[in-house]
Amino acid sequence: MNNILVIATRNKGKTREIENILKAFPITIKNLDDFGPIPEVEEDGETFDDNAYKKASFTARVLGFPALADDSGLLVDALNGKPGVYSARYAGVNATDQENLTKLLKEIKGKDNRKASFKCVLSLAIPTGAALTYEASCEGEILSEPVGNNGFGYDPVFYYSEFDKTFAQLTIEEKGSVSHRGKALKEMASEFDKVLEWIDMHKP
Repeated sequence: MNNILVIATRNKGKTREIENILKAFPITIKNLDDFGPIPEVEEDGETFDDNAYKKASFTARVLGFPALADDSGLLVDALNGKPGVYSARYAGVNATDQENLTKLLKEIKGKDNRKASFKCVLSLAIPTGAALTYEASCEGEILSEPVGNNGFGYDPVFYYSEFDKTFAQLTIEEKGSVSHRGKALKEMASEFDKVLEWIDMHKP
């Protein structure tokens, strides 16, 4: 029987990226939309690691299945690493991607240094609280206006020089091969047989 792995998100784009990378394994991917209402986890950690583990362990405990959560964000050099852990709510608690993007472009306007990096920490937790952690990052630059219609979040302004495109111009496969989340997921996928054994070992 397939294992169930719950992605602790309602973000369809993120769920698709993860499904695409783990499609070769005997695992059924679900996300929070596949379950009834569960309380929101307050992402009040000071690091990506804190938030990823908090989301994964809470989801695993509440639903009784292994859960995978990521906390990722954009760190812009000229803004001293902002928006960082606040990337998803840079323009306010319930801010849309567009509102966050607009705020970022306003803050970086006129700055010469456009260097930025995306960072991702993945936490895979089981209902007992134990967890595995993976992390990765990806370097790029911030454009002065959005380009491309794929992806989500800050993808339209994150320019990746090796492809001469923004993340929002990449296919899901291209983005998965180079992005912060893609790299962290690939690291996890490279040893996923062991991960499945670890999950089985800890089943109640």
